[in-house]
Amino acid sequence: MKKIMFICTGNICRSAMAEAMAKKMIEEQKKPIQVYSCGVCAESGDYSPYEAIEIMKDEYGLDLKNHRATHIKNSNIEQMDYIFCATYSHKLTVVEMYPELENKVYTMKEFVSDGICHDYDIKDPWGYGEMVYRKCAQEIYEIVKKIIDKL
Repeated sequence: MKKIMFICTGNICRSAMAEAMAKKMIEEQKKPIQVYSCGVCAESGDYSPYEAIEIMKDEYGLDLKNHRATHIKNSNIEQMDYIFCATYSHKLTVVEMYPELENKVYTMKEFVSDGICHDYDIKDPWGYGEMVYRKCAQEIYEIVKKIIDKL
């Protein structure tokens, strides 16, 4: 069984949304993949913001209310087959912390772009309004769908 992890800064928005979306897609496609998420600066136990919870519930039928952030150092990252970061900066941080995992670490966009990627980052919606969260969730959905199809 493959193991994948999504990573962002606080593990309350981007990586949390990606994890929830991926789990649903994997379940629907009955693929043998386990999904995890964490944050490079996460405060373990933090909740997702209201905007993320509402958009995921209303637009994707997913519940983030029980999601709790996990700091990368408290994660099982060493066991992953693929590690998908929200930004290039996250990728560099992960590789610096875990150089032995370098060949498993990608930005989400990089993995689905077949090497041709001019913008590696999914912008952080934290602190912005509902429209920014909605746009971010839509972008993540499209990318996660491609990731799951590719695995």
